[in-house]
Amino acid sequence: MTTPPPCDSGVPHPGDDVPAVPDTAAIDGRLAATVERLRGEVRAAHAAAEGRALIELAKGVIVERLGCGPAQAARQLAELADRAGLSRLELAADIINQAARDRMAEATDEFVRTAVGEPPATAAASVAVRLRTAESAALGAGDTQAVAESLLRHALEPLGAVAVAIWTAGPDTSLSLRGHAGFGLDEAARWHYVPPGVTTAARQALIGRRTVRHASLTASGIPSIGRGRHPDGGRVVVPAGTGGRIHGVLEICWARPLDPLPQVVERQIEALAELCAHTLETLPEASPGGFFVPGGEGVTALAELSDGLYDPALVLTPHLDQAGELVDFRIRHANAHFQDPAGRPRGSVDGALLLEAYPATAGGSELFERIERVYATGEPFRARRVRLTALVDQVPLASLADISISRYGAGVLFIWRVEDESARLASLLQHAQRLGRVGAFEEDLVTGDITWHGELYELFGRRTTEPPVALRDLAGHVHPDDADTVRRFLQTVLHQRRVGSAAFRMLRHDGVTRHIRVTAEPAPGGDGGLQTVRGAYQDISAQHWTEVALTATRDRLAATEEAAEERNRLTLQLQHAIMPPAMPPLDAPGLDVAVRYRPAESESLVGGDWYDAVVLPSKKVLLCVGDVAGHGVEAATGMVVLRNALRGLAVTGAGPGQLLSWLNSVAHHLTAHVTATAVCGVYDPESRTLRWARAGHLPPVLVRAEEALDLPLLRGVLLGALAETEYEETELRLEPGDTVLMYTDGLVERRDTAVHDSVAQLLTVARQPSDSLEHRLDQLLARSKSDTDDDTCVVGVQVC
Repeated sequence: MTTPPPCDSGVPHPGDDVPAVPDTAAIDGRLAATVERLRGEVRAAHAAAEGRALIELAKGVIVERLGCGPAQAARQLAELADRAGLSRLELAADIINQAARDRMAEATDEFVRTAVGEPPATAAASVAVRLRTAESAALGAGDTQAVAESLLRHALEPLGAVAVAIWTAGPDTSLSLRGHAGFGLDEAARWHYVPPGVTTAARQALIGRRTVRHASLTASGIPSIGRGRHPDGGRVVVPAGTGGRIHGVLEICWARPLDPLPQVVERQIEALAELCAHTLETLPEASPGGFFVPGGEGVTALAELSDGLYDPALVLTPHLDQAGELVDFRIRHANAHFQDPAGRPRGSVDGALLLEAYPATAGGSELFERIERVYATGEPFRARRVRLTALVDQVPLASLADISISRYGAGVLFIWRVEDESARLASLLQHAQRLGRVGAFEEDLVTGDITWHGELYELFGRRTTEPPVALRDLAGHVHPDDADTVRRFLQTVLHQRRVGSAAFRMLRHDGVTRHIRVTAEPAPGGDGGLQTVRGAYQDISAQHWTEVALTATRDRLAATEEAAEERNRLTLQLQHAIMPPAMPPLDAPGLDVAVRYRPAESESLVGGDWYDAVVLPSKKVLLCVGDVAGHGVEAATGMVVLRNALRGLAVTGAGPGQLLSWLNSVAHHLTAHVTATAVCGVYDPESRTLRWARAGHLPPVLVRAEEALDLPLLRGVLLGALAETEYEETELRLEPGDTVLMYTDGLVERRDTAVHDSVAQLLTVARQPSDSLEHRLDQLLARSKSDTDDDTCVVGVQVC
């Protein structure tokens, strides 16, 4: 019996042949190597093509210079390269530089001048090949993306850059990413468009029309493409412009913080930016209106647009010199509403250069600079009340105007609106009426038509939909007490036909009372009868209440002045009662005592100067002067307290130092914050000795024979400053004929003189001879004129 074959379960059995399993990792590695090889071949093909383009360009220069054919030019190029020891590509770049003498050549020459460490010929060839290869690739590229890749590969990677972005500027200063290399596709997609008003590194260069450098993008805080990938990297952003117009921006990124670049590198980057500008210049540009304006067609469309405007307008196009630099603008069209300040017809301005037709635009108004900036950046300029100056028969004529400057494709539209003087005055009048709370009215008495200024509705508390109040009905809207005043006003205007004015209180529907002044004048009609009344209402509520408050303030001020005068009079009486200007003779054997008191010039500044000279029960004589701080009743009261306290304490027979210590306790504890200075002396007639002490006061003056000197400055603080303190005391033996002077600071104080100098002047006066003590004191007061408006006390004692 034949055994059937087993079923095939798909599971290998022992002994079966098992096919080999492919190695997936090996396959992936071979694929990656193949892809990388193909990429290398593509890059090599691109490089070879770009090199061939550069060589073909050099061959064309040789053909033009030598007048030979292409084949002979190729042989000539090969022979020259062999002789110079250079490759054909390096020699081709050098030939193009010599023929072009453009910014690329300048950058190469500057690199040769600053190259260190390599032969100049090698340096020139290296830079020239990089720059000219980049130029050749850019000119042969089909789009801006290929230009960006070529710039990074040939020119920027040797400088250490890792990425590049080429932006094109829109008419509204927006930025569009036209080409990039070194950035990821997702990053480029996020930054494909930057709207106006967003500050980026590229916009800084566009608006500023200058190269912008950021050592670290993070440190600058400016957002830009690739910031997340290279946060600490440096940036160099260069405006790409030609002929005074910025077409876009070249932004170059480094991976690390950027040190200051050498000048030669900056020149190379500027040359690359100019290359980008020529590339961007060929791209079509859409205007804000949506129509394309490439060259002349756009200017024609712009001229047609300007003719539809109601304001004067000029269409300007750039005027370049032989070097391609912007030097002026040509007036391509003046619209139908154009009015020349000098009275020239529109045809004489069309086609003229702006600076020739209007030279004052380059003056202080900076108008030309603003037009130049708008053309360069595309950022519109709007301004109100700009001063425009035109020369009329060589005389500058200025006017104010609102201006608008915008770029549309290759042209600039300049619109202005000269300020109407009547409109300006009407606007000023309207603002004046609003600020002054004034509203004008006009009433036709024949037709009953009433015209109100808008301010009147608010003054009367009425809605604008409600009818105005006629003059004949005015009495029904005023306070009853003012009704007669309004009637007399209407009688003056309507019947006597004279200008009238009245002030009244108006009662509004919302319960608010306003103080109003009305002024009106009648205007006769054609038949001589009264037809129209014109006038104005003014809200004088604020003025009324200000006058009320001012009157009340005047009343309170008058009452305060009367009270102050009475207070000063009583204070002066109190002071004179206690301190007469001169004192009666003192019964002290062998001692002559004289006193002088000079009050302050102003009665409102009654001071606290005091003096005392009294014979004690012990037959000794108490001599003292003092000065309480302040003026007025408080100072006079403090003076009375201290003077009487010192008299009572002196009866104890204590010395002057102890007396001042006790008096300090009185000033500190028993008075309301009284501080004072004083000098106190006790004279013993038997021994002719003077014991004295001082409390913050100037020391006495001793006059002996023909000499005058101030006594020592003993230790002692002013009275009332401390709770407890001690005062230094000293003794002076007097001789017959000696004079001692005690005085307050009013005798020596001067606003512009130091106290030391004033005391020296006092000593000079004191040592002058005198026939009596009374005469000496009078002499001191006469020659010591105080300018501090303070009172003065002088006590003099002379030993007989």
